[in-house]
Amino acid sequence: MLVGGGAEPLYVPSAAPTTTPHQVIYREDYFASALHEVAHWCLAGADRRRREDYGYWYSPDGRNAEEQAAFEKAESKPQAIEAIFSKACGFSFQLSADNLDAGFGPSDRFEQAVEREKKWYARHGLPPRAERFRAGLLSGLAPRPM
Repeated sequence: MLVGGGAEPLYVPSAAPTTTPHQVIYREDYFASALHEVAHWCLAGADRRRREDYGYWYSPDGRNAEEQAAFEKAESKPQAIEAIFSKACGFSFQLSADNLDAGFGPSDRFEQAVEREKKWYARHGLPPRAERFRAGLLSGLAPRPM
């Protein structure tokens, strides 16, 4: 279940998914955050979907340069998919370094990595869940920004 209004994005797996859905929580009511969190869900395999926040580490805003480089390495695929989702629904994509307190914007290396991933997906196709979501956006079945 996609849930808006979170103070921070978070994936919460359900202990009983047949009766209570997993939750993909996105920040505030930001459409870009929703697309980004869905991108993470689309990339997560079955094992990761059983772990809170897919079992990934997350260092909050204020990361140092080394932590920021690790963040950018982990984020190139989800941000590439978010960019593809954004294009599918006519929403402007903004690359995010997610580190405002430290004053880091997206590095050139990160921007290039996201572009490489987008090109790879264009040649080889998206993961199946990502392709279904993109198709829904293109057909108007998925929610659009207001």
